[in-house]
Parts: sequence; C-alpha cells; structure tokens
Amino acid sequence: MSRRSFLRTAAGATAAGAAATGAAGTAAAQPGFDGWMDDVGNYSEVTDATGQSEVTVEVGAQGNGGAFAFGPPAVQVDPGTTIVWEWTGEGGQHNVQSEEGADFESELSAEAGFTFEQTFEEEGVIKYFCQPHLSLGMKGVVVVGAMPSEGGGGGGEGGGGGGGGGPSLPDSAKALGVATTFAMIVTLGLAYFFIRYGGDYETPE
Repeated sequence: MSRRSFLRTAAGATAAGAAATGAAGTAAAQPGFDGWMDDVGNYSEVTDATGQSEVTVEVGAQGNGGAFAFGPPAVQVDPGTTIVWEWTGEGGQHNVQSEEGADFESELSAEAGFTFEQTFEEEGVIKYFCQPHLSLGMKGVVVVGAMPSEGGGGGGEGGGGGGGGGPSLPDSAKALGVATTFAMIVTLGLAYFFIRYGGDYETPE
C-alpha cells in the first residue's frame, strides 16, 4: 500500500465515523413522545413558546399530504399558558381531542377563524389529535413546563427500584461509541500496516 492510498483510506474511515456520529446526534435531537409523533409528517422539532401567555396553533395547516396537520404540531409552554387552536378553513372538518395528559374535545368545524382554547396549569405532556384525520397523522403535543426525558418510564415519587447500576446511556451515545471505535480501529490498523512496511509495499493487482 502506498502512502497516498493509506492516507486516502484513513481519511475515509474517519469521515465514515464522523458521519455516523452526526446521524446519531440528529436522531436524538428531538423527542418522539414514545412514538406519538412518529407518523406526523410536518413534525421536525418542538417549538419553544415559553415566556408567552397565549400561543396559537393552526388547525388545518399543511402537512400529512394536505391540510391535515397542526401548525406547529409540538410546542413547549410555561404552566398557565393558554393554547388557542385556530381553524384555517382548509382540509374539511377538523376537531381537537385529547389523547393523554388532559381531558378536552372541541366540536367539529370547517370554518376558517373558528377557535378553541385550553389553559394548561399543570406541568406535563398533553397529546391530542384530530379525530377525522388521526389515521393521516394529524396529531400534536403540548409540553407544559420542562421537556420530558424519552423512555423515562414516568415513575412516581420515592421509588427505589432496585437494580442499582446508575443511569443507562441513551441510544445516541451508544451509536457514537460504536462509530468512533470503528474509525479508530480501522485507522490504527492501517497505520500499523503502513509503518510495518515503510510505505513501500504496493498491493498486488
């Protein structure tokens, strides 16, 4: 293997490790709320609306193949904030109905400018949906207070749970470790080969 070939191969291995690391970081960047937002076509991040006393969410925003989305689909607010859902008039009849974390349900409407509002006083995660278009992915989330930790199991107060051993690493950290280790092994292996043969050995055709 020539010096040029070695450097090219080592650079490729390092780049592959960096790419895997970047992908792992991106995947872990936004919560999926235990899969609730997995099929929501217009969801990419939680919109930070903390510090506002009232936040408007469009009903019938573009997404999921038409005007079948909430916009934004996920917001984080402070306790005591009022969410005002406002209909765009697009996509037919919609409603806003709670799935988890609260109890509310609006009437069905297709009228532009129609509104429905709720004030959330308690911290928690509120999942909701549009009943006619649930199968299309018309779902949303309101995070009241602190962002939850994914897969945290919500355990109640005081709970000892046996198992000791400290917190486990998130999947992104595990992926990062695997990618970095792979890149290091490949690079060091090639470095040894290059040093062993002094850079003069050419791989046979």
